[in-house]
Amino acid sequence: MPDMLVKLYALPPIENISTLDGIELRRALAPEKHLVLRWIHTTFGDGWVSETDATFARQPISCFIATQNNRPVGFACYDATMRGFFGPMGSDDSVRGRGVGKILLLMALHDMRANGYGYAIIGGVGPAEFYTKVSGAVIIPDSSPGVYRGLLHEESDV
Repeated sequence: MPDMLVKLYALPPIENISTLDGIELRRALAPEKHLVLRWIHTTFGDGWVSETDATFARQPISCFIATQNNRPVGFACYDATMRGFFGPMGSDDSVRGRGVGKILLLMALHDMRANGYGYAIIGGVGPAEFYTKVSGAVIIPDSSPGVYRGLLHEESDV
Protein backbone atom coordinates (compact mmCIF):
# COMPACT_ATOMS: atom_id res chain seq x y z
CA MET A 1 0.00 0.00 0.00
CA PRO A 2 1.39 3.41 -0.94
CA ASP A 3 2.01 6.42 1.25
CA MET A 4 0.17 9.72 0.75
CA LEU A 5 1.23 13.33 1.27
CA VAL A 6 -0.95 16.02 2.87
CA LYS A 7 -0.33 19.77 2.70
CA LEU A 8 -1.12 20.73 6.29
CA TYR A 9 -1.15 24.42 5.38
CA ALA A 10 -4.06 23.77 2.98
CA LEU A 11 -6.35 21.71 5.22
CA PRO A 12 -10.06 22.39 5.26
CA PRO A 13 -11.17 24.10 8.45
CA ILE A 14 -12.45 22.00 11.30
CA GLU A 15 -15.29 23.07 13.49
CA ASN A 16 -14.78 23.08 17.23
CA ILE A 17 -16.53 19.75 17.69
CA SER A 18 -16.35 17.84 20.94
CA THR A 19 -19.43 15.66 20.45
CA LEU A 20 -21.11 14.16 17.41
CA ASP A 21 -24.43 12.39 17.94
CA GLY A 22 -23.45 11.20 21.43
CA ILE A 23 -19.84 10.46 20.46
CA GLU A 24 -17.15 12.43 22.31
CA LEU A 25 -14.04 13.38 20.31
CA ARG A 26 -10.87 14.47 22.10
CA ARG A 27 -7.20 13.90 22.79
CA ALA A 28 -6.52 10.67 24.71
CA LEU A 29 -5.31 10.90 28.30
CA ALA A 30 -2.47 8.87 29.85
CA PRO A 31 -4.69 7.03 32.40
CA GLU A 32 -6.76 5.69 29.47
CA LYS A 33 -3.80 4.15 27.67
CA HIS A 34 -4.46 0.55 28.74
CA LEU A 35 -8.15 0.81 27.78
CA VAL A 36 -7.44 2.36 24.38
CA LEU A 37 -4.70 -0.18 23.62
CA ARG A 38 -6.88 -3.11 24.72
CA TRP A 39 -9.70 -1.93 22.44
CA ILE A 40 -7.31 -1.46 19.51
CA HIS A 41 -5.86 -4.94 20.10
CA THR A 42 -9.32 -6.50 20.10
CA THR A 43 -10.57 -4.50 17.12
CA PHE A 44 -7.50 -4.13 14.88
CA GLY A 45 -4.67 -6.37 16.12
CA ASP A 46 -1.18 -6.12 17.57
CA GLY A 47 0.50 -3.92 14.93
CA TRP A 48 -1.67 -0.93 15.62
CA VAL A 49 -1.30 -1.44 19.37
CA SER A 50 2.47 -1.01 19.11
CA GLU A 51 2.18 2.12 17.00
CA THR A 52 -0.50 3.69 19.21
CA ASP A 53 1.47 2.86 22.35
CA ALA A 54 4.29 5.07 21.06
CA THR A 55 1.94 8.07 20.77
CA PHE A 56 1.22 7.98 24.50
CA ALA A 57 4.93 8.75 25.11
CA ARG A 58 4.61 12.06 23.23
CA GLN A 59 3.89 15.29 25.04
CA PRO A 60 1.20 16.20 24.31
CA ILE A 61 -0.15 12.73 23.54
CA SER A 62 -0.52 12.45 19.75
CA CYS A 63 -3.57 10.17 19.80
CA PHE A 64 -7.15 11.37 19.47
CA ILE A 65 -10.08 9.18 20.42
CA ALA A 66 -13.80 8.91 19.89
CA THR A 67 -15.81 7.48 22.77
CA GLN A 68 -19.41 6.46 23.19
CA ASN A 69 -20.84 5.53 26.58
CA ASN A 70 -17.30 5.82 28.02
CA ARG A 71 -15.92 3.19 25.61
CA PRO A 72 -13.55 3.76 22.68
CA VAL A 73 -15.11 3.65 19.21
CA GLY A 74 -12.38 5.34 17.16
CA PHE A 75 -8.84 6.67 17.21
CA ALA A 76 -6.37 8.60 15.10
CA CYS A 77 -2.67 9.06 15.84
CA TYR A 78 0.43 10.71 14.47
CA ASP A 79 4.17 10.55 15.14
CA ALA A 80 3.86 6.84 15.92
CA THR A 81 6.13 4.97 13.49
CA MET A 82 7.98 8.04 12.21
CA ARG A 83 7.87 11.75 12.97
CA GLY A 84 5.63 13.52 10.49
CA PHE A 85 3.60 10.37 9.79
CA PHE A 86 -0.14 10.24 10.38
CA GLY A 87 -1.60 6.94 11.52
CA PRO A 88 -2.72 4.51 12.58
CA MET A 89 -6.41 5.33 12.52
CA GLY A 90 -9.55 3.25 12.81
CA SER A 91 -13.16 3.27 13.90
CA ASP A 92 -15.60 0.70 15.15
CA ASP A 93 -18.09 -0.71 12.64
CA SER A 94 -20.90 0.72 14.80
CA VAL A 95 -19.88 4.34 14.05
CA ARG A 96 -18.70 4.10 10.45
CA GLY A 97 -20.38 6.49 8.05
CA ARG A 98 -21.18 9.01 10.81
CA GLY A 99 -18.24 11.37 10.26
CA VAL A 100 -16.16 10.10 13.18
CA GLY A 101 -13.15 9.16 11.03
CA LYS A 102 -13.24 12.47 9.18
CA ILE A 103 -13.24 14.49 12.39
CA LEU A 104 -10.51 12.38 14.03
CA LEU A 105 -8.35 12.70 10.92
CA LEU A 106 -8.76 16.47 10.79
CA MET A 107 -8.18 16.84 14.54
CA ALA A 108 -4.87 15.00 14.25
CA LEU A 109 -3.75 16.78 11.07
CA HIS A 110 -4.61 20.22 12.47
CA ASP A 111 -2.69 19.32 15.62
CA MET A 112 0.32 18.38 13.50
CA ARG A 113 0.12 21.78 11.82
CA ALA A 114 -0.14 23.51 15.21
CA ASN A 115 3.01 21.64 16.28
CA GLY A 116 5.04 23.00 13.37
CA TYR A 117 4.62 20.47 10.59
CA GLY A 118 4.03 21.75 7.06
CA TYR A 119 3.28 18.35 5.56
CA ALA A 120 2.14 14.96 6.82
CA ILE A 121 2.73 11.54 5.36
CA ILE A 122 -0.04 9.00 5.69
CA GLY A 123 1.80 5.70 5.73
CA GLY A 124 0.59 2.56 3.96
CA VAL A 125 -2.93 3.80 3.23
CA GLY A 126 -5.88 1.57 2.56
CA PRO A 127 -8.77 3.90 1.71
CA ALA A 128 -6.91 6.45 -0.45
CA GLU A 129 -10.16 8.01 -1.70
CA PHE A 130 -11.17 8.86 1.88
CA TYR A 131 -7.90 10.66 2.61
CA THR A 132 -8.02 12.57 -0.69
CA LYS A 133 -11.62 13.66 -0.13
CA VAL A 134 -11.13 14.77 3.49
CA SER A 135 -7.61 16.21 3.46
CA GLY A 136 -6.53 16.62 -0.17
CA ALA A 137 -3.89 13.88 0.25
CA VAL A 138 -2.10 12.65 -2.87
CA ILE A 139 -0.34 9.34 -3.45
CA ILE A 140 3.45 9.41 -3.28
CA PRO A 141 4.78 7.44 -6.28
CA ASP A 142 6.95 4.39 -5.57
CA SER A 143 6.28 4.61 -1.82
CA SER A 144 5.26 1.03 -1.12
CA PRO A 145 6.42 -0.56 1.16
CA GLY A 146 8.30 2.61 2.14
CA VAL A 147 9.40 2.81 5.77
CA TYR A 148 7.64 -0.49 6.46
CA ARG A 149 10.11 -2.42 4.28
CA GLY A 150 11.50 -5.39 6.20
CA LEU A 151 8.96 -5.11 9.02
CA LEU A 152 9.09 -8.07 11.39
CA HIS A 153 6.11 -10.44 11.41
CA GLU A 154 4.93 -13.26 13.65
CA GLU A 155 5.97 -16.63 12.23
CA SER A 156 2.32 -17.46 11.60
CA ASP A 157 1.96 -14.26 9.48
CA VAL A 158 4.75 -15.16 7.07
